[in-house]
Amino acid sequence: MSSTEVPVPFSEPPWLMGLPSPYYNDSHRKWQRTCRDFIGEHLLPHANDWENDGEVPDHVFHVFSKHNMLIPNLPAPLPIDLLHRMGIHELLGGLRIEDFDYFHFAIYINEMRRAGIGGPASSLATGMAYGMPPVITYGSQELQNRILPDLIRGEKRICIAITEPDAGSDVAQLTTTAVKSECGKFYIVSGEKKWITNGIWSEYATMAVRTGGPGPNGLSLLVVPLKGTKGVTMRRMKTSGGTTSGTTFIDLDEVRVPVENLIGKEGAGMKMITANFNHERLAIAIGVARSARVALSSAFAYVLKREAFGAPLMDQPVVRNRLARCGADLESLSAWIDQLVYQMDQLVKKDKAESNRALGGQMALVKAKAGLVIDECARCAVLLFGGNGYTRTGQGELVEKIYREVPAARIPGGSEDVMLDLAVRQLIKNFHAKTKALGKHKI
Repeated sequence: MSSTEVPVPFSEPPWLMGLPSPYYNDSHRKWQRTCRDFIGEHLLPHANDWENDGEVPDHVFHVFSKHNMLIPNLPAPLPIDLLHRMGIHELLGGLRIEDFDYFHFAIYINEMRRAGIGGPASSLATGMAYGMPPVITYGSQELQNRILPDLIRGEKRICIAITEPDAGSDVAQLTTTAVKSECGKFYIVSGEKKWITNGIWSEYATMAVRTGGPGPNGLSLLVVPLKGTKGVTMRRMKTSGGTTSGTTFIDLDEVRVPVENLIGKEGAGMKMITANFNHERLAIAIGVARSARVALSSAFAYVLKREAFGAPLMDQPVVRNRLARCGADLESLSAWIDQLVYQMDQLVKKDKAESNRALGGQMALVKAKAGLVIDECARCAVLLFGGNGYTRTGQGELVEKIYREVPAARIPGGSEDVMLDLAVRQLIKNFHAKTKALGKHKI
């Protein structure tokens, strides 16, 4: 193997650097090669240019859909019966849908984020990853049959619409209302949704609405039609990073939605929203960790060749110290994510509700930690690139982009401070529940 084929330190997870792992088997390794080849052809070479242009071409979404390469965004295990009814029995590379597990999911997310930036991958994946699962898990058979086939085939798109101008991480304070019409056949939806990823392209939104009184018990989930629907106005929002992800402001003015579009039961919205949080936060942590790898390994490669004061920058102890500190944080996060992927994979097979209870605090914590790690790695990369890391073109263009995306790692999916507090509260709740089950008093 020539020196140019040796991967730069920190550029790949340890199991792809030739080190043994207890988690990854031959099926995972084959799937990784499949994902790398496909994504390396259809996404990776163009991601930076698309981010500069602010748009991923429509045909890319359809290419991914045609090859069933958006399905891996769904939680494991996949909806086997639904996919079989659609004639889908395998994913690309011959992976049987019955064999798809959370490590296949993690590999897919890793490869989608190997570009380093999140916008292009988010433009393709967010709707299926977060908008579709509540319909699959809780939607009526009629609702599933009516909307899911078009979504899975990529003929239509969906988003998740929770946050509002005055309600982000505090989901219980949402104010968008859904009131039944006098005839009882429709919900009349009014309100505003903000920071909705992929909204601008979506025919549907899995939307949190208030059908009852204040607080979490008044929330429900409703599939609201968007594009071309009377009373719906959408506009694209500009963000500091991830410009291709289609962040959208949605105004809803007495939008008529068939009552059949209710997901589950009225008042059960909060339960259904939180049920998908583990999947969402795990996906965020995996993707953020990969972007941190890209930033850190880019800096590593740069200081190996960049000379200052008559020697490569790598000869400077302070440079090695920066790389070492960030590398330790990154590999610690990577190992923790692998552990959580394994725990998630095992628990969802037994009892999904129990997996949510057991891992909710850990997933909130790892999501928050991932944001802190990419902040350190991206800042390290920008500093080591020097002036090149401060410009939006040239050698430091990629790390500059990654640095601008740090807030997207630390805020969406539950802002960092909220996640840290939630994690401890969830751990305390589980502790008290187990203590009570043993017949002991709380301490």
